[in-house]
Amino acid sequence: MLTYLERLAPWVIAAFRIVVGFVFFCHGTSTLLGWPVAPYGGDTAAFGAWPSWWAGAIQLVGGLLVMLGLQTRVAALIGSGSMAVAYFWKHQGDGLLPIQNDGDSAALFCWALFLLAFIGSGRLAMDNLLNRSPDRSEPSADRSLAEPVS
Repeated sequence: MLTYLERLAPWVIAAFRIVVGFVFFCHGTSTLLGWPVAPYGGDTAAFGAWPSWWAGAIQLVGGLLVMLGLQTRVAALIGSGSMAVAYFWKHQGDGLLPIQNDGDSAALFCWALFLLAFIGSGRLAMDNLLNRSPDRSEPSADRSLAEPVS
């Protein structure tokens, strides 16, 4: 059973990455474009406004990169850091726990993206297509931790 799960791990990591990236991307489009819904206050962030526009830009670009599997580790690390800042700067003052301070999504994004920064993009990633060398059938970059090391 464990061998079967280990074989599926790179695909499940890719699915996890795609879902996390898509939801992060949607937070960015909401903040910057009002799509698919307007942000909590109803207004999109004004161009260059600190910190809302910059956070939305990190979410939009970082979410897209993570979702596609392009420079996943770097994009995930930057996104994770931005969510840590958001949690401690915006939410922490309203209570100790995320359930008290409405920081659930910031905390979950922070840790999910942090995990992706370490485990990489999995199988279905644009980086794997771009880094494929012509004489090898396996991608050379961003190998999953689930693959055995020789």
